[in-house]
Formats: sequence, structure tokens, C-alpha cells
Amino acid sequence: MATLHQRKSYREAIMKILYEGMEGRGLPDASGAKLRDDLAIPEQDLAAACTYLVGEGLVTVRWAHGDTPATVTLTHQGIRLMEADEEDRG
Repeated sequence: MATLHQRKSYREAIMKILYEGMEGRGLPDASGAKLRDDLAIPEQDLAAACTYLVGEGLVTVRWAHGDTPATVTLTHQGIRLMEADEEDRG
């Protein structure tokens, strides 16, 4: 099981990849397998991070069989959070 620091890092990294994908492709979603592979997150930790983000209203998840989400999508609230973060960074 991941440490608290790792869990926070995983959630932030997922949000960042989804937001960057939205800017690059115009789509605020990614496959769970791509997230898992790009971020080198164990499946169990990816599932836990996605479940947390769903609970916060920041993403929606379409679940596949097992622990890997089929797709993860930023919600409007998630996009607004990432935009606010980008504005704060300048």
C-alpha cells in the first residue's frame, strides 16, 4: 500500500495528465491503462486514487474488470480546479 505522500502524488499526477490531455487533444479523459503505464502506478493504487478523486467530484470513472479503470474523465469541477491551479502558478 502506498504512503500518504505517494497517494497524494498519484492523485495530483492523474489530474495533471488529464488536464494536459484536454489542452493537447481537447479531451479531458484517458484510459486507465495509459495512466497506469505513464505514471508507473500499481493497479491497486490507481484504483484507490481514482476512487478518491470520484469522491471529491473531480473525475468520473468507467470501470473495467479488475482494478484498472477503462476511462478516467475530468469533471467540470476538476477542470476548474486545474485552471485555478494554473492561474496560481502564473
